[in-house]
Amino acid sequence: MSRTIIDLSMPVHNNMVTFPRIVRPALLMYESWEEFAERIGAAKYGVNWLTASYMVSLSDHVGTHMDALKHMRKEAPGPEGIPLEYCYGDGVVLDFSHKEFGSGISAGEVEEALKKIGYTLKPLDIVLIYTGAGRINENDDYVRNHCGMDADATLYLIEKGIKVMGIDAITWDRPVWSMFENKMFWESHRVMIDHEYYHIENMMNLEKLLERPFGFKVSALPIKWVGTTASPIRAIAIYED
Repeated sequence: MSRTIIDLSMPVHNNMVTFPRIVRPALLMYESWEEFAERIGAAKYGVNWLTASYMVSLSDHVGTHMDALKHMRKEAPGPEGIPLEYCYGDGVVLDFSHKEFGSGISAGEVEEALKKIGYTLKPLDIVLIYTGAGRINENDDYVRNHCGMDADATLYLIEKGIKVMGIDAITWDRPVWSMFENKMFWESHRVMIDHEYYHIENMMNLEKLLERPFGFKVSALPIKWVGTTASPIRAIAIYED
């Protein structure tokens, strides 16, 4: 049996594009190889090169991350409460890269996309939404040039038993400019107030899944941060033949 692993996660670096009002990360060397050896006291014994370390300042919504219920519910648990059994399972990718920037993806369009690839959803599948934005995630247009999920589409997936869903855009919803233009603000995020589901944002490489849009596993495990509103993940797709 052969195995192919496809990385679905953004690189995290100091100059990356982030969502409006989300501060960029700061990855700074705290102590070099030589400094550690000197300060720990090993250098005086001739060992002048040991281990280096970085200090990382990181928003919980930077890079590829999974939103916890606390993102929308004040008293809900953070990433520590996301059931791990939801975060590894059969994956399916749906292609919406043809849609206009700023437009919403409806429940009917999700249903049609599933019919197009001949796939029937089952509970705990992990559904990935390809908009094409992941290809420009190092460009400032990344925050504007994508479509997004409407509330009825999110509810449709939840009703099918889907708990984890992801997108290769900077937000699960339409871009902010479209929200204001249509006076529809984070409609899909607000579904989380009354329903349990978890979405992944800032994915990439979903185009590499389009030739075989199902028949792969997705692993998207959140870091066990306590009480935050989201957590970074290292998302991958796994094909086994």
